[in-house]
Amino acid sequence: MAAASPSKVAGSSGKRSPRRRPGASRSGTPAPLTQGCAALVVAHNQARRIAATVRAAAAIPGVDMVLVVDDGSTDNTQDLARNSGAVVVRHPHPRGRSAATETGAAVIAMRDDPSMPPRTLLLLDGRLGNQAIGAAPLVPAVSEGVCDMAIALTAGGADALGLSTKASRKAIKRSSNWESKQPMSSIRCMTRKAFEACLPLARGSGLEPAMTLDVLHAGLTVTEVECEIAGNSRSGVGKTLPGRANQYRDVLMAIGARRMRLSKPGGDEEDDE
Repeated sequence: MAAASPSKVAGSSGKRSPRRRPGASRSGTPAPLTQGCAALVVAHNQARRIAATVRAAAAIPGVDMVLVVDDGSTDNTQDLARNSGAVVVRHPHPRGRSAATETGAAVIAMRDDPSMPPRTLLLLDGRLGNQAIGAAPLVPAVSEGVCDMAIALTAGGADALGLSTKASRKAIKRSSNWESKQPMSSIRCMTRKAFEACLPLARGSGLEPAMTLDVLHAGLTVTEVECEIAGNSRSGVGKTLPGRANQYRDVLMAIGARRMRLSKPGGDEEDDE
């Protein structure tokens, strides 16, 4: 499967220096070894798909660890994930995607070799199943230095619709003058530095747009990469009217919190007017 070319990189300042192949330096001498990429899979009651998700994630070139956070499942998700080769940690009760992602990233950091740069993080959903392999183009986009965070464009890369998406896209464009096609895509790869710029993670459906805003506000770069994944890549998509209302509320709260943070003394955001 050929990796699609990434779209315009947001957060860059014009010309970018030529990218080097991994393992090579400007002087021609070998560069310091780097660790690979850790696939971080959040799952809740995904016994039907978690084994396929783990195997597909492990098959992605560059991934050297698959860690599953079982967020309070009542089925045998954790056993199936472990039997498929994943490192598994479990919340005794559901705490949500954001808390599970923070838990998983902390465990991965503890397993990183401190003498080497930290692993990049590939965020996946336990429901992906075999389609998780479609996230493969995100890994080189980050590991080869194209960007600090790569966001998956799914379903052919079409612009996502909906009030929550519209609000997220508007906030990102206001912040960076970059218009995201799928600002609420939950499938992402990022450097450890980019991830730490997002902490503490926004809760609920505000997680993804807040991540993008935080990474851009930190002066890092973001791009979207088309991936061969069918369907919508958002987690927790509101399918009912109350669900969509809750999703919209989460997004507005996350955007508002970041706007307030940057409007305080020492913030760097310009007046919107």
